[in-house]
Amino acid sequence: MSFSSLLDSSSSSSHPLVPYGWDADWEAEFAPYAGQGLLPGRVVRVDRGLCDVVTPAGTVRADTEFVVPRDPMKVVCTGDWVAVDPDGGDPRYVRTLLPRRTAFVRSTSSKRSEGQVLATNIDFVVICVSLAVELDLGRIERFLALAMSGSGGEAPLHTSALSWESGAQPLVVLTKADLVPDGATLSHLVQDVETTAPGVAVLPVSSAVGDGLDVLAAVVSGGTSVLLGQSGAGKSTLANALLGEEVMSVQAARDVDGKGRHTTTTRNLLVLPGGGVLIDTPGLRGVGLFDAEVGVGQVFSEIEEFAARCRFHDCAHAAEPGCAVLEAAESGVLPERRLDSYRKLVRENQRIVAKTDARARAELRKEWKRRGAEGRAAMDVKRGRWR
Repeated sequence: MSFSSLLDSSSSSSHPLVPYGWDADWEAEFAPYAGQGLLPGRVVRVDRGLCDVVTPAGTVRADTEFVVPRDPMKVVCTGDWVAVDPDGGDPRYVRTLLPRRTAFVRSTSSKRSEGQVLATNIDFVVICVSLAVELDLGRIERFLALAMSGSGGEAPLHTSALSWESGAQPLVVLTKADLVPDGATLSHLVQDVETTAPGVAVLPVSSAVGDGLDVLAAVVSGGTSVLLGQSGAGKSTLANALLGEEVMSVQAARDVDGKGRHTTTTRNLLVLPGGGVLIDTPGLRGVGLFDAEVGVGQVFSEIEEFAARCRFHDCAHAAEPGCAVLEAAESGVLPERRLDSYRKLVRENQRIVAKTDARARAELRKEWKRRGAEGRAAMDVKRGRWR
């Protein structure tokens, strides 16, 4: 993919919130609250019921008591646009939350069905992967499935030039590229990730020597970007390099396994000197899917294309006759690792959806019974007990 397709020009408006992403659409959304004398602002940090909000009058500390919902998906989050009390209130309160354009959501736990919103109103999801350790292609696929299935909140999604379903453009950044011994090896690593992430731009960068930073800075200048990745992936170092100063604290990763120590503990929204806004997030040890059917389909688009040629429309790609997916795997056209990863993410997403959707639960139980019956029938045939 060409990085030129990701570049965009910034607005020339003189509104003080333009550097934070303010535009004509947000102005229209806020119009009813402007008549009430409230101030527009963007949440740059959230901390235990309080949040820092940047407004035309400067950054203020505001209480979120009046916008605490029962639904955890609607909790005020870094990146949200809000209406806050004007000067004079003590304490100030967030009075309303403007409809989100996009949101990056993960499951809070594999045993629960609640979602956790990590960042909102984002244009680019920058997935940071360290080259200091062996590539985990399955984890990259998991991050991409989430990135491509972000929730659109209460408003229609605003899509980027390449129009991903989530409304945010995914980008894989391979950090610590200076640790790769030679250019040929680096090229092979990039190709491996490109195969894992069809249609997604993959950029090797080095914060230490500056390689690739100019291209990345040009891409993220076109909107709001969120940095995601495991602890030790180099997110905070990368954020400092893009900011041009040591804003985020940095600790060295452990030599034994390359894992980090959760340097970043909160999600912070920062304005980049070359344009655009950056949200740095804590390292994610667990990345649970949350309603990611669309994302899984996009990440494994080649498997979805094979599946469209299966004999049965509800083929599970397990042992069914006429399964084009199994035929592709057996012929070597489809790597077995890709198929195993696809199956794993599909099963996980089905379990998450089934916890919140009664119809999905019933369909999943029906599918399990069908597969069980097919398995027993196959064993009967094998043992010569078929009638």
